[in-house]
Amino acid sequence: MSTGNSMTAAAPRPLTVWDEDEQLFRESIAEFSRQELAPRVKTMDEAGAFDKNLLAAFFKLGLMGIEIPEPYGGQGGTFTQALIAIEELAAVDPAAAVIVDVQNTLVNNAIMRWGTEEQKRRWLPKLATEYAGSYALSEAQAGSDAFALTTAAVAGAGGFRLTGRKLWITNAAEAGLFLVFATVDPAAGYKGITCFLVERETRGFQVGRKEDKLGIRASSTCELVLDGVEVPAGQVLGEVGKGYRIAIETLNEGRIGIGAQMTGLAMGALSHARQYSIERKQFGQPISAFQAVQFDLARMATDLEAARLLVYNAARLRESGRPFLKEAAMAKYFASQVAETIASRAVEIFGGAGFTKDYPVEKLYRDAKIGRIYEGTSNMQLATIAKQILSEPSARRAHHD
Repeated sequence: MSTGNSMTAAAPRPLTVWDEDEQLFRESIAEFSRQELAPRVKTMDEAGAFDKNLLAAFFKLGLMGIEIPEPYGGQGGTFTQALIAIEELAAVDPAAAVIVDVQNTLVNNAIMRWGTEEQKRRWLPKLATEYAGSYALSEAQAGSDAFALTTAAVAGAGGFRLTGRKLWITNAAEAGLFLVFATVDPAAGYKGITCFLVERETRGFQVGRKEDKLGIRASSTCELVLDGVEVPAGQVLGEVGKGYRIAIETLNEGRIGIGAQMTGLAMGALSHARQYSIERKQFGQPISAFQAVQFDLARMATDLEAARLLVYNAARLRESGRPFLKEAAMAKYFASQVAETIASRAVEIFGGAGFTKDYPVEKLYRDAKIGRIYEGTSNMQLATIAKQILSEPSARRAHHD
């Protein structure tokens, strides 16, 4: 019979309890966010631009190459560590978290998984040290219907010529490398979609108009214009006609990253609301003494805990090589709801002050809205969840009945 000590040693670790390395990593990112990021947030939001010095600091800290293996210049970290960084940054500024999220969960992930050895050696060291990456899928008529692409890739001598326009492309103002999705055969539908690695300085490639957004304003969202951009065959990521698979599978993982963005935002909003409720006095006592405020804080904390468990459970499934499509969709759907609700309640706890730009909860409220829209709207997540539930084996349902 096992002893109590051996049973304890073998016990699985709770989802939101970190090992020593993860805890030190979380604390270092939290400290950086307080000391370096927080003083820049208001200025970046008002300017609608990300501080270049801050981006350089991200590279220096290794935040842009968390999972990139050390031989390619990265940190050799884990997917969970990437989520930890995203969450801690988002607690202070969700716009900053977006840059790290797209870099790690979409761009780096796609190249590590589908890139040739030559592509990995060429691009991963740059992505770890100097190149922000951008993921260029969306178009004017290809939002939720992601594969209704019109950007064309015409085969030629030694490669392809890309022509078309992309819209709502995150990180575009800062990026040095773009993952551009285009179709080699419109008649083939999604089977014509191909992913190309395109450098910013490539002739015929232009970053166009920057969107003036409600929230995450320091995170750039731009139009891309491709006018006969010549891309060598060696810069096709994966196989020709198989770009749809890259898009689907990276976005599945990216949704967990969005979940972490949203839980981070909610953490920040709850923290501000809690502290303000202790400091703000009405009728001779802190407003935290009133049951209505206490219940609001309790609901916020409970919703946040549930969202974080969904996010880190999806991450654990992904890291263990198990199916996680449904859980990733659940994490994004629920965390984005929770973030919006908690940010709204935080504004209400602040009262009139929360409606002004003098306090941080106003910005977090604006930033929260995008969570229910990008990388798949809430309705798209619900459709994914429903499809997975309805496709479960009847034997499994019968067993539960």
